[in-house]
Amino acid sequence: MSESEQLPRTTGEAKELANSAAKELLARAGADSFDALVVLGSGWAGAADTLGTPDIEFDATELPGFVAPTAEGHSGRVRSTWVGDKRVVVFMGRVHLYEGPDPMVVTHAVRTGIAAGARVAVLTGSAGSLRTDYRPGQPVVLRDHVNLTARSPLTGPDFVDLTEAYSERLRGIIHEVDASLAEGVYVATSGPQLQTPAELKILRQAGADVVGRSIALEAIASVEMGAEVLGLSVVSNDAVGAVLEPFESERALEIVTQRARRLGELLHRTLAAA
Repeated sequence: MSESEQLPRTTGEAKELANSAAKELLARAGADSFDALVVLGSGWAGAADTLGTPDIEFDATELPGFVAPTAEGHSGRVRSTWVGDKRVVVFMGRVHLYEGPDPMVVTHAVRTGIAAGARVAVLTGSAGSLRTDYRPGQPVVLRDHVNLTARSPLTGPDFVDLTEAYSERLRGIIHEVDASLAEGVYVATSGPQLQTPAELKILRQAGADVVGRSIALEAIASVEMGAEVLGLSVVSNDAVGAVLEPFESERALEIVTQRARRLGELLHRTLAAA
């Protein structure tokens, strides 16, 4: 975000900035509208190459309101891609709360995509498993989340119902594409620190299946703007196995990176049918 751009403080201001970014995005893509948006999480960048056929790509920071990601495994590029006859805007990385930005900035990409017409928001990421039957590298379809960031991308008295935040219709489609996919509850924390063994135990007892540091705020903003949400997280490490081992960030990133192209194919088939 340039110095001349004022940080949005309200939901309304965030939408105004997203509208400005969406107009520029559509102009660059030569498009009237997008059908869907995809946010690629840590290690997922390779999925963009098998997701669809790109027609334009550039740095997201060239659009109003965007800041460059600083986390490893995240690209600051945005791509316009064709998935069959659907035009999809792909954000090839994201910014997180632990990088310092406000929730309005963290959710700017999804707001921009929806302002550009996307009615489907696919939010991807990596996460630690809180279950002994989830193995590293396994994709998990999100059916719900627990937001423990103590932050919200919304302001004001317009209450947003999150009862069905993660679209049952889209979950049904992705299960038709791959019936072997597990479903789970994602718990979002602010980070950057990981959880202590005692904290992980509490999260599991509360019903969470995977733990990460993204997706939830984007899902909230997407629902508020009327989009259907599909969440998909890849298990990057075992956070609460029989023997808890120290977290190795390079290994966790490698696990997701190795599977990125296959994950792109999964998203291609899902979006084509959505």
